[in-house]
Amino acid sequence: MPKKIGNCFDKNLTFEKLMKAHYRARKHKMYKKDIILYEMNLEHNIINLKNSIKNNTYKVGKYREFKVYDPKERVIKSLPYVDRIVHQWYIEEFVKPYIIPRFIDSSFACMENKGTHKAVELLQKYIRIYKRNFGDFWILKCDIKKFFYNIDPNILLNIMKKYIRDKKLIKFTELLIFSGRTPNENVGIPIGNYTSQYFANIYLNELDQYVKRVLKIKYYIRYMDDFIILLRTKKECINIKNKISSFLRENLKLELNSKSRYYPYKMGVNFCGYRTFTTHRLLRNSSKKKIIRKVKKWNNLNKNNLLDIQFCLQSLNSWIGHVSHCNSYHLVNKVFNNCNFLYNNSFKQEIEKELINDIENNKLENINKKA
Repeated sequence: MPKKIGNCFDKNLTFEKLMKAHYRARKHKMYKKDIILYEMNLEHNIINLKNSIKNNTYKVGKYREFKVYDPKERVIKSLPYVDRIVHQWYIEEFVKPYIIPRFIDSSFACMENKGTHKAVELLQKYIRIYKRNFGDFWILKCDIKKFFYNIDPNILLNIMKKYIRDKKLIKFTELLIFSGRTPNENVGIPIGNYTSQYFANIYLNELDQYVKRVLKIKYYIRYMDDFIILLRTKKECINIKNKISSFLRENLKLELNSKSRYYPYKMGVNFCGYRTFTTHRLLRNSSKKKIIRKVKKWNNLNKNNLLDIQFCLQSLNSWIGHVSHCNSYHLVNKVFNNCNFLYNNSFKQEIEKELINDIENNKLENINKKA
């Protein structure tokens, strides 16, 4: 793999690749109004988009802002559909093939064949190895204060320049990073952009490389701005935490969240939705409370004949898929027993049987992995 991305901007700017980006961008959203309108004159629109990028006349559209409140309040920014095609094209043609392969193996966010479940599997493997080799140990668990809102775009651009030699691609990257900013917005990248999650990962890859190459820490796992380090003693945790804090402040203009802390491994590791121990894995308490609230809501809707049963079954199935990766047999039975709306439903026994089988199969997989 070349050290830097060479002269490939024009080579990758083709009608076929932009069309593929369109198909990826519309996935699961093809019946939305803006996508239908765009597809009414699809070939013409793609050709115009290609020409505007080639002629340097492409400009990023106006953001639409809205808020979400789960799990906490965040401002989400959404671009017009044509810009989402551009983001898909940029990530697929330049970031994924040239930059993502340079990431460390224990970084798990926004990458194919990784994700939260793979992250907790590796975490449990690490803590078992560490316990077997060193006996008792400590966990350093950190996250970064308002990560997306505090990313410095100038630092981000300089990091991207370390990977890119193509002048056209550098100029286009600068356009994507700095577009849509008001005069008061000197820091941060918008939550909601497809590019943002990759830019954020590239930004913190600097921390990954520091931890691995300079601090020489073997047992380190990161999922976006949350990361876990296994260390022998409390003193080591204090020392490493201070060094990481200094590196983030001096090189990336970031700060550790006040929730960052260190503690004995026996307390378990709350990471990526699960509480992981050497012997087992449990669902995070906040996830338990969330499903209990949902079941109460569904039961109340059912009393008033307002419940969409198919939506509930899909939601339950998704939740079961999540809890099947931990020790959750009794929890699942408890949740199902509280689902009053299922008792008069013909799907109940079939769904219960299918979901319990999923849990049993996952247990068998875990046993085989241990063996």
